[in-house]
Amino acid sequence: MTTQDNTGGLFGPLFHGSAIGAVFTDRAHLQGMLDFEAALARAEAKTGVIPAEAAGPIAAQCDAALYDLAALAEGATRGGNTAIPLVKALTAKVAARDKAAAGFVHWGATSQDAMDTGLVLQLRAAVALIEADLAKLSGNLATLAQKHRQTPMVGRTWLQHALPITFGLKVAGWLDAVERHRARIIELKPRLLVLQFGGAAGTLAALGDKGLVVAEALAADLKLALPATSWHGARDRVVEFGTVLALLTGTLGKMARDIALLMQTEAGEAYEPAGEGKGGSSTMPHKRNPVAAAAALAAATRVPHLAGSLLSGMVQEHERGLGGWHAEWQVLPELVQLSAGALAQMTEVTGGLEVQRDQMRANLDATNGLIMAEAVAMALGAKLGKQEAHHLIEAASKRAISEQRHLRDVLAEDKTVLLHLDRATLDKLFDPLGYTGVAAALIDRVLAARRT
Repeated sequence: MTTQDNTGGLFGPLFHGSAIGAVFTDRAHLQGMLDFEAALARAEAKTGVIPAEAAGPIAAQCDAALYDLAALAEGATRGGNTAIPLVKALTAKVAARDKAAAGFVHWGATSQDAMDTGLVLQLRAAVALIEADLAKLSGNLATLAQKHRQTPMVGRTWLQHALPITFGLKVAGWLDAVERHRARIIELKPRLLVLQFGGAAGTLAALGDKGLVVAEALAADLKLALPATSWHGARDRVVEFGTVLALLTGTLGKMARDIALLMQTEAGEAYEPAGEGKGGSSTMPHKRNPVAAAAALAAATRVPHLAGSLLSGMVQEHERGLGGWHAEWQVLPELVQLSAGALAQMTEVTGGLEVQRDQMRANLDATNGLIMAEAVAMALGAKLGKQEAHHLIEAASKRAISEQRHLRDVLAEDKTVLLHLDRATLDKLFDPLGYTGVAAALIDRVLAARRT
């Protein structure tokens, strides 16, 4: 449920995206519950629990556009949830046209049945949007990984130059994580997209011996799975979805952080797609800010705390909880929208990422060959032993720094080095692409896993 019938106001397009916002408007919240009520009437009519002629008049009034949001919000402050005033309003609308049918509105159900099932219907729409964007993101990353499998760049650890890698390998790392999130969502859908229908205390006692028959018909009508029992007080289904999205948002935040760092003036290795007014400054004409990364990082900052609220709310009392369930109503939609918004931002960025190959290559030379120190040490270690070679290259590196010279030139003056490594070998050892290990094979493994 949201507090207003829009897609997040001024900040909605930045943090939520557009499509996902429509899933979580107040109207959509009401429509989910009304879809439950219409399906319930049809299922009960089909199974002989209510008169067959009652279903049509009830379903005819199950359109959220017919209801006054402000009046329902006021009613929720007295009833404690939105289902109570909605069922009352639905009953009144049905009674105005068919008094007999009005007596069978919400027959045998409880408020939480309508709200939880309505939420699941909203989440089903949200999952479809998220899966579509994840597929696009995966495709974008696969294209980048393949295209840049031989694009050398600086690998950084603790924000410092470490060893050469390829940009394709960096992207493959992002892709590998994204594919795990896609798998998680596929795996959780059978647990998430299920009917909630238990009546007042989960027994469906009001329906006598027809409880399960109605439940089966209701689940079939809504195209939801029928769980073994109602889950009023067991919130792991929706909390699992929230935590999986929190994991996804963390990965999106990691991607955003990497791209933002690559966009720094001192690096200049990759840029978000350019566009009219994109990333500009109100005062500095030259600025090109990583705005999509900022939005994704904001989501990655907020979502873990929202997921924490969902986890805290799992400790519920007896058959139906007090407070924990209520805490989900605004937290879960906000979490889903933030996650989906970050996903939309990073999907757009990776679809048009501007990769600066020349700058990546130039940055490899920024330390005058020091980034290749390990490569030389390993080659020399095969002749002298690892420790002796390490100490020799460490001393040469310090000299290169103090004299502001290229490490290769310093080593070319060392008789011990030349005794074991000639100049041609030294030159080869200072080729960054010659020291990227099995990067290409790792990229192939990620791409192959994605295809299967």
